[in-house]
Amino acid sequence: MAHVPDPVKKYVLHPVQAAGTFGVYMFFRVLPLDWASALGGFLARKIGPRVRLSERARRNLRNTFPDMPKAEVERIIAGMWDNLGRVAAEFPHLSEIDVYSGDGRVVVEGGEYVDHLRDDGEAGIFYSAHIGNWEILALGATQRGLPLDRVYREANNRLVEWLYRNGRAAVEGALIPKGPQGVRQLINAFRSGSHLAMLVDQKMNDGIAVPFFGRPAMTAPALAELALRHNCPVVAARVTRIKGARFKMTALPPIRFEKTGDHQADVLAAMTLINEQVEQWVRDTPEQWLWLHNRWPNGGE
Repeated sequence: MAHVPDPVKKYVLHPVQAAGTFGVYMFFRVLPLDWASALGGFLARKIGPRVRLSERARRNLRNTFPDMPKAEVERIIAGMWDNLGRVAAEFPHLSEIDVYSGDGRVVVEGGEYVDHLRDDGEAGIFYSAHIGNWEILALGATQRGLPLDRVYREANNRLVEWLYRNGRAAVEGALIPKGPQGVRQLINAFRSGSHLAMLVDQKMNDGIAVPFFGRPAMTAPALAELALRHNCPVVAARVTRIKGARFKMTALPPIRFEKTGDHQADVLAAMTLINEQVEQWVRDTPEQWLWLHNRWPNGGE
């Protein structure tokens, strides 16, 4: 692909990209939440399975479940795109979702564990994965009085980045970009007693190899490093989609990772436990996980 000069990116491509993103955002914003979710899911389900990126998802599924019938693979691919389209269309409506209203929009299980981290007087970590609508997890913590600092991948386009940040304004806590500056910000926040939320299911090239579905997957060790260094509680939580724009948020009891004196072994053991938990979530609802990640080296073959 030909190199695009930086001024062209900054003054031409980025504004055009931002205008398109903003237009889509506002289109779904003016629709009622349930309509937006249904339309986003329909469009993504019809278009997504036909794009080239879906071949990576098919490869991941075939390598993970070699005996799975082709029809089931395609069902999961369609479900994955349906869920992803719904997440995108629901994003402009985050501020409207009241997790604890009792209106049936979100069913909550394990809310007391969120309260435990809120009230224990020490820093703590939540982790989740790209399952269901992961954006609602931090919203649920905020509405229970627990701000969460979130580590995320910053958009290259500053105008799109502003839109993403604005869409997440309903969630209290800092947005910490990945990278050296973000690491410093993260450490300082953690030392001050903040609570951190991390999505731990993406590949990290300079991470450590940890089993995931029986195959080594390069995994970011930051969660284990922080939890072991500070001996802090760690809570696994997920938001699964029940039907349409209705969800179940589940938090598990806090755990602390064991220290044996061998730090590298302890980090590997902790991240193995985390990958095992994520794997179980994926097995529970495979059509709600983002199989598009290049999660394994060489496609896991």
